[in-house]
Amino acid sequence: MTDTPHKLKDTGLKVTGPRQTILALFQSAVQRHMSAEDVYKLLVSDNTAIGLATVYRVLTQFEQAGILSRSNFENGKAVFELNEGKHHDHIVCMDCGRVEEFYDAEIEARQQHIAKAKGFDIEDHSLSLYAHCSKAACPYKK
Repeated sequence: MTDTPHKLKDTGLKVTGPRQTILALFQSAVQRHMSAEDVYKLLVSDNTAIGLATVYRVLTQFEQAGILSRSNFENGKAVFELNEGKHHDHIVCMDCGRVEEFYDAEIEARQQHIAKAKGFDIEDHSLSLYAHCSKAACPYKK
């Protein structure tokens, strides 16, 4: 795990207990994409006394500081993930909500080509594919 206090100080945020706890949670969690409610439930299950309002506030501060990235998938719920500085796209399962990350150089090149052909220079983008799991015995299906 990275040095949480230094990571916070490097972004200009004051080191507080809730910030350290929430950052450590993202650094160690099995689930990579988490909503504020997911974070809050994990904190409650660990008997950590951080309120939901504080979770929302810290997630917003982390996003503004570049520690976390926010995605808004089709269900309308914002999810956060550690910003590791590497671009990737997402496939979202419409059955269970699981999110898989992927990177494909051909897709990235094709997007650049299309933008150039239409007279644009891409500043940023996100690609989210919505799909149904094709595995008969998917362990994530409810």
